[in-house]
Amino acid sequence: MEDKLAQAYDAERFRREGHQLIDMISDYLAEATTDRNEVRAIPWQDPDKQLAYWQQDFQQPLQENPNELFKDVLSKSIQVHRKRYMGHQTTPTLPVTILSSAVTALLNQGMGVYEMGMVGNTLEKILTEHLAQKLGYGTEASGFITSGGSLGNLTALLAARAAATEIWHKGYKEGIQLAVLVSEEAHYCIDRAARIMGLGAEGIIKVPVNEKFQMRTDLLEAYLQQAVSEGKQVISVIGCAGTTSTGSYDDLEAIAAFSQKHSIWFHVDGAHGAPAAFSPKYRHLIQGIEKADSVVVDYHKMMMTPSLSTALVFKRGSDAYKTFSQRAQYLWVEQESEEWYNGGKRSFECTKAMSALNVYTIFRTYGDEIFRENIERLYGLAADFASLIRSNKHFELAYEPECNIVCFRYKVEGELTPLNQAIRNMLLEQGRFYIVQTVLNGELYLRVSLMNPLTTIQELKELLQEIEEKAVQILAEV
Repeated sequence: MEDKLAQAYDAERFRREGHQLIDMISDYLAEATTDRNEVRAIPWQDPDKQLAYWQQDFQQPLQENPNELFKDVLSKSIQVHRKRYMGHQTTPTLPVTILSSAVTALLNQGMGVYEMGMVGNTLEKILTEHLAQKLGYGTEASGFITSGGSLGNLTALLAARAAATEIWHKGYKEGIQLAVLVSEEAHYCIDRAARIMGLGAEGIIKVPVNEKFQMRTDLLEAYLQQAVSEGKQVISVIGCAGTTSTGSYDDLEAIAAFSQKHSIWFHVDGAHGAPAAFSPKYRHLIQGIEKADSVVVDYHKMMMTPSLSTALVFKRGSDAYKTFSQRAQYLWVEQESEEWYNGGKRSFECTKAMSALNVYTIFRTYGDEIFRENIERLYGLAADFASLIRSNKHFELAYEPECNIVCFRYKVEGELTPLNQAIRNMLLEQGRFYIVQTVLNGELYLRVSLMNPLTTIQELKELLQEIEEKAVQILAEV
């Protein structure tokens, strides 16, 4: 072995550097809840300056110890464990999953076939079947874990297409137009998945939402009949639990009844909100999900797991095998047999990370209870935040939040969108708070996703105060 390789694989060197890194990560986690003024949720830097910094760094002499690099990366990255991180739906990972991620990187298992992913494929079966039971499915339900909600939703729609057509084997016939019915507030990955499948813009039928940003299920029948009159074959109806912008939960019971009436595949994008199944207090929000043919659930959103880790659960586990039916003689002898332990038969991926270990580690360490606590704390905090907003004459809510996502804005006479956008930009550049924005009914709103269970009502009071101060400053300069 050459000298460079020998150094790279040296176990004692790794031990020293690993101990240093654990100390660094522990210090980062300990500081995450501090209230020092210099603590930033996002150390904002202009994209060109960020690029210039790392371009220069790339040209530097080799480092003896990678921890200097890691320290630099930490200091220049968004800090999801900070109490004032309230931006996108990215969870502050549980510290125990940092350890399990290290084991996953060490083992570097492929999940396509059993011998390369003996533990991982087994854990996926156990975890997805446990999740299926929490969702209310029967014993025939099963699934697997894939890399993100986008890929999970695409796979579910491919299963819906396989159940309705022979396209996977015979290809598209001229004149056929497949379509899906979906809320206009659904995540953009649904639209993208439909386009990838060749449905095009005409095959994505977006159903309007009500004042709560939930799908207008009373319009489903009319939209279906219109599609049929245009020669379209609707292969799936997709419900949201909940939507990306507002976290709204569609009426899954109504969608299930409609889908059953017309024998159409019912899929639920529960990437963010389906874990409400772990909370008796909020379980009602997903009533009807147990009637869906397939459900996507992101472990890496409300279940405190590192990205990417998404469960795709099928009401009938056998449906998973119909999606990707093809020969791979160097991996397995028979494609048609249902072998749960050969992950490549059901998933788009073959060499896939063993993310199941992160999820399994949480369950074995803390059990279901930690998910209940997280859901109830964050959903409850959002309700408290909404109360603060309602009691302040300078703010208005876009809707009554159902989960941990709250959209609101500062209000004055005149145009509100430019003012609120300017406020958000000032918060971003200052970096103490990190929130995002969204557009609802053509108007810009500030958007808070309460993902950190260590965030308290005090930080939310401070956020509103910061927004008021910045609004006054902006209006004074006009």
